[in-house]
Amino acid sequence: MSLPAATTPPTLPSPPRSALERFLSLFTDVRAGEGVRLLLLTANVFLILTAYYVMKPAREAFILDQQGGAEIKSYALAAQAVLLAAIVPLYGSLASRLPRRRLINLVTAFFIACLPVFYVVSQAGVKVGVPFFLWIGIFSLMVIAQFWAYANDIHTPEEGKRLFAVIAFGASSGAVFGAWLSGRLIEAFGVRPLLLFAAAILAASLAVFNYVDLRRRATHAAEPQRTREDVSIGSGNAFALVLKNRYLLLIAGTIFLLNWCNSAGEYILSAIVKGTADAKVQNGTLGAAEAGRFIGSFYADYFQVVNIAGMVLQLFVVSRVIKYLGVPVAICVLPVVALGSYATAALIPSLAIVRWVKTAENSVDYSLMNTVRHMLFLPTTREEKFKAKQVIDSFVVRAGDVISAATVWLGTTVLAIGVSQFAWINVAVVLAWLAFAAATGREFARRTAAHSERAA
Repeated sequence: MSLPAATTPPTLPSPPRSALERFLSLFTDVRAGEGVRLLLLTANVFLILTAYYVMKPAREAFILDQQGGAEIKSYALAAQAVLLAAIVPLYGSLASRLPRRRLINLVTAFFIACLPVFYVVSQAGVKVGVPFFLWIGIFSLMVIAQFWAYANDIHTPEEGKRLFAVIAFGASSGAVFGAWLSGRLIEAFGVRPLLLFAAAILAASLAVFNYVDLRRRATHAAEPQRTREDVSIGSGNAFALVLKNRYLLLIAGTIFLLNWCNSAGEYILSAIVKGTADAKVQNGTLGAAEAGRFIGSFYADYFQVVNIAGMVLQLFVVSRVIKYLGVPVAICVLPVVALGSYATAALIPSLAIVRWVKTAENSVDYSLMNTVRHMLFLPTTREEKFKAKQVIDSFVVRAGDVISAATVWLGTTVLAIGVSQFAWINVAVVLAWLAFAAATGREFARRTAAHSERAA
């Protein structure tokens, strides 16, 4: 009697995608069941960035409305780095004691509660320029890093590589919308009420986060091994996590050199714009009273083009670069662009050239690089996502800005070098940045492959 032939079990068909998921697939590969969560996370970070850009004009108004305000802004960046050296370990201590959702709620609620206090104190005539400048600098780094830590924590590396480009579009569009909204609000209500509007927007973002998290907990109620929302994040020291981990050190080096280069590049552009305005005044093309308008108009056009280019790249290019070239290549795109940009600026230090090379650099930075830098934490532990990411996205970022400021001070006051020489310094920094980026990309690929093997 012959035994029946073995049969292969039938493959279950994939569940159908919703209309929302089919629409989102115009921009990246969105699969069944991912659409609502993706849209909600995009809305969450959209609201956070909208609130930040609503507050930014108030920051400028507060700090410039006092003697030496422009110089104080430069010194305040260094003060932020010092504060972050103390605040990041405090955040890490909270993360060691609180579950993930409670941590995010507590930290965000603290920042929300500060805004009415600043409003009341400033209404009373107290100068809040420096405290608010320091506060908003810490907010902009820590709260955004916290959001991306959460997004990393609830996605696998494979999911993050597909979906983060759309989530990052929420950040880009939030920045654009917030900048537009702040202008309309100032016209209607003045500067100080911006703080109250920002508090309301942040409260809305916190409500969206809690809905996302509660919805996800309900969806994965039968999979406690995946979520573990009811436990704290870990007990390690935030700075020690970075210092003892080669991959995290590579990420830190990449971000440090990126910010050093970019901040120095902004000085190069500012110096050329100011020099061009002064030259036009001297040759009679501009009246002395029109120099400020020339500079303001230049930057308004420049920022508009950068933001539009960044949004187009974010929506139509970023996901495809990551899909077809991969993160190890994508992380090297910006330093390659910057290398060509600053080499060109060093050889032809004209306003037209520097404007467009900086436009190319910043649009790629705000889109592709901004997405990739958050993806780098996909193959890390939960503790590394919440603690080490805070170190890198706040303290290391600000440290890069401080070193850039020191470079500018040394070049202008001690060495007395010009724009072309500053551009050559940036070329050297970019070469080191490219080396770090390439090493980081290789390590990301290795860790992601190891993660996939464990999951299989």
